[in-house]
Amino acid sequence: MDTITHGIAGALIGKGFFSKREAKVAIFAATFGAVFPDSDIVADLVTRDPLSIVKYHRALTHSFVAMPFFAMLFAALTPPVLGWLKRKYPSLRDWEAPRFWKLTLIYTVAIASHIILDGMTSFGTRMWWPISSERVSWDMLFILDFSFTTILLVPQVIAWIYRDPLLARRRAVRSWVLFTIGAFFLWAVARPAGYGFHLWIAVLASGIFALLFFAPRARGFGFGVSRAAWCQAGLIVTLAYLLGCGYLHHAAFSRVKAFAAQSHTQVDRVGALPIPPSFLDWDDAIRSPDGVYEAQFDIRNPEPPVFRFVPDSPADPFIARALDRPEVQLFWNFARFPSIESFPAHGNHVVQIGENRYSSPQRRGPQPFTYELIFDPDGKLAAEGWLRNGMRRPNLQSVAPHASAESQKAAE
Repeated sequence: MDTITHGIAGALIGKGFFSKREAKVAIFAATFGAVFPDSDIVADLVTRDPLSIVKYHRALTHSFVAMPFFAMLFAALTPPVLGWLKRKYPSLRDWEAPRFWKLTLIYTVAIASHIILDGMTSFGTRMWWPISSERVSWDMLFILDFSFTTILLVPQVIAWIYRDPLLARRRAVRSWVLFTIGAFFLWAVARPAGYGFHLWIAVLASGIFALLFFAPRARGFGFGVSRAAWCQAGLIVTLAYLLGCGYLHHAAFSRVKAFAAQSHTQVDRVGALPIPPSFLDWDDAIRSPDGVYEAQFDIRNPEPPVFRFVPDSPADPFIARALDRPEVQLFWNFARFPSIESFPAHGNHVVQIGENRYSSPQRRGPQPFTYELIFDPDGKLAAEGWLRNGMRRPNLQSVAPHASAESQKAAE
């Protein structure tokens, strides 16, 4: 789950369940606690290790084991930090910090929301680290789920609109315009990428936003509802959405199990993964001993999904040497549906290990999380790292210290 959505979820929890007298500090604590676990991305910024996202992300700060220690630490630090801010900025003198144990509860709930939401994605979260390094993946939400983010944000916006009767109409118009622009922007982005985000969906979304933002004006209803009530209602809708995603995941998983049984496919790993742009689109995947079976489909289609097979290259000495590398073993344990390709290129020999969890037939160029090893003409490992433009880094970053200029040029 993206960090912004985590912060919006934390703010919704803070606004929905903590007293007005301490609301400002409580909302800040809930929002901060909800985004804090992603602070582990600092490791990716300070190290040149291209595998840092696999080694460090979603471990210590995403662990239920470490959660109470972080919660108590932040609860202890909040009052002195707030006192310092009050002295520096007198406008904050009416801010009050909840008692230690209440602050600890707020931070605990917020951090837990982050861990649980990340566990609902397909990336995997080591939520019991260091007791266990197993990645928990319930496969209910895509990492970026704009429907889910909207559900979390809209009740907070409605509460803001109807907080001031004199400004309500202007705020409602501005909010409707911004959300409508966002819907059409997503349509414009998703359409060229080949995702099934149709124009009528953006139009329907605009109509729903208009209803949500303007309807509470009828007979002054919206002005009589507290911010806490709006946010609590939003959390109820959020839970309903998650239950719906869980039901759809079960339906998608049943289809991949049926395919495996009917085709007598030997299964090493199996999963049903959500794909953008909506909770109706799914990717069923099976890792077999010799490759990966994959099918992308709309859950509303009653026909059995059509699976395509991505075979591994036949075993060779280069693949054997690649799989023996500690870096590759680390990536292999992270990858759930990897495939292996081995081929000659520019006088060298290349082994690529792709992760079909994030692959898309519509994507042009390298797929995300494609790990590459280059062996020079003498059979020595020259370079390894993420495939060019498959990750955020623009070029393959060498892990091997003896990477040659020729092999780097070949990689580019």
